[in-house]
Amino acid sequence: MQQALIAGRYRLLNLVGTGGMGRVWRARDEMLHRDVAVKEIVPPAWLGESERDEIRHRTLREARTAARLDHPNVVRVYDVLTHRGGQWLVMEYVPSRSVQQIVTAEGPLPPRRVARIGLAVLAALRAAHAAGVLHRDVKPHNVLVAEDGRVVLTDFGLATFVGGDAAMTGPGMVLGSPQFVAPERAREGIADARTDLWSLGATLFAAVEGVSPYARGSAMATLSALATEPPAPARRAGPLRPVLTGLLQRDPARRLDPDEVERLLRQVASGVADAPVHRTVTTGGRPWVRATSARGRPVGVLVAAGAAVVLVAVAGVLVSTGGGDDPGPVGGTATPVDRRAAFACAGSPPVAARPVPSVPPPQEEPGLVPGWTWHLDPSGFRIAAPVGWQRWTDAAAVCFREPNGSRLLSVAAGAAPTDPVRHWRAEEKRITGAGSLPGYERVDISAIDLYQGGAVWECRWRDGAGDPVHAARLLVRTSPGRAYTLTWQTGEFDWQVNATYFLMVRQSFRPAPPV
Repeated sequence: MQQALIAGRYRLLNLVGTGGMGRVWRARDEMLHRDVAVKEIVPPAWLGESERDEIRHRTLREARTAARLDHPNVVRVYDVLTHRGGQWLVMEYVPSRSVQQIVTAEGPLPPRRVARIGLAVLAALRAAHAAGVLHRDVKPHNVLVAEDGRVVLTDFGLATFVGGDAAMTGPGMVLGSPQFVAPERAREGIADARTDLWSLGATLFAAVEGVSPYARGSAMATLSALATEPPAPARRAGPLRPVLTGLLQRDPARRLDPDEVERLLRQVASGVADAPVHRTVTTGGRPWVRATSARGRPVGVLVAAGAAVVLVAVAGVLVSTGGGDDPGPVGGTATPVDRRAAFACAGSPPVAARPVPSVPPPQEEPGLVPGWTWHLDPSGFRIAAPVGWQRWTDAAAVCFREPNGSRLLSVAAGAAPTDPVRHWRAEEKRITGAGSLPGYERVDISAIDLYQGGAVWECRWRDGAGDPVHAARLLVRTSPGRAYTLTWQTGEFDWQVNATYFLMVRQSFRPAPPV
């Protein structure tokens, strides 16, 4: 089979990796006679042409960004080019294994080895930040350990200039891996140097513990846990525990700074880790001090009284639930299932459906990602919705469907069940028992701490054409006897990226006041 030649110069040899935004090949530079890594940028198929154009433009900007870096712990970018309408990045090829591959093959790594890896990645990040560059996708897959022991940080594909478009993606366009995305970026789409440091902490946690600090059964569960839950406890980290605790602080102002991280990592790497860590941070004009031993034992904690509590509207806390199915619905009587559509809004929009208009954001709210707007529904609730999607009502549900697409958002008001988790289990049993969801598979049914209690039901099945479908349904009790169900549905192939949109939808939702 003839090997593809890109731009008349780079001959693709073999595929070495794939990700959400592209494929990476080992290639031969026929001009300079050296091996290189060539990344083919492949935007998600569901993006519109204007969004795909934006990704093309961003690829060029980000290649220029990464090319500014010349550091032994950073994979170098050599070229960016267009070939047959697609964009390609040409980078240094490093014969290596990623930290993720090493952990998969060998299990959790010893703290001293992880500390040495951490020092190299920290050096790469410090060089990037000094050049005004944010990485925004630090994770074990992007940290390579070369055959000669060199550690390099690769894939600046989500990189951006500090002060540039770091916040342009917003909470609905978090394109990195959810388990390694800092809470403020998942919540608000905001990135800065401290965001990269949080991701470094999550990467080191995964290397020494074997799993990420927010490992969950689904992307939706991970994003929800990021909103309010603490990270998992570090059980294998030993002397690394203080640096992990310091980096994985939810409040960016309370995270360790690079100098503190380097000092702690050097202590662990050298086998000397006995000095206490004292940190003072000012939050809202009040001092906040924490002291821990280098081995993670608390020495003393002083937290200013009256600390503000930030309400993350609907991200909630996921609580795992066990046990079998509920014997029946709670708080109501089951109704007959329409075998044509298990959920509301499954049909095509009626002629009377109208596109969602773009409106200015409320003064007190941040902007949304491009293409979305703040929708105040005539029924009273408020929610983020895509501009131009068709809106109509289906019984008690308000429906929003993507024109000529498969994505669907719906909001339905109704009576509040006593136990939302049991309610979803009963609904699952009722609907699947009627055969309305062929190939049904449960992903998750879990409680969330939101408003007056709620639960999320995430599942997948095959539609009438046999195509895989993925959906999440969030039920929240908003007042005594009253509840809302938010449903976000896409094709299975597009779910991983689209799950972050549902997080934005959940955060934006405000129920109508009780009548």
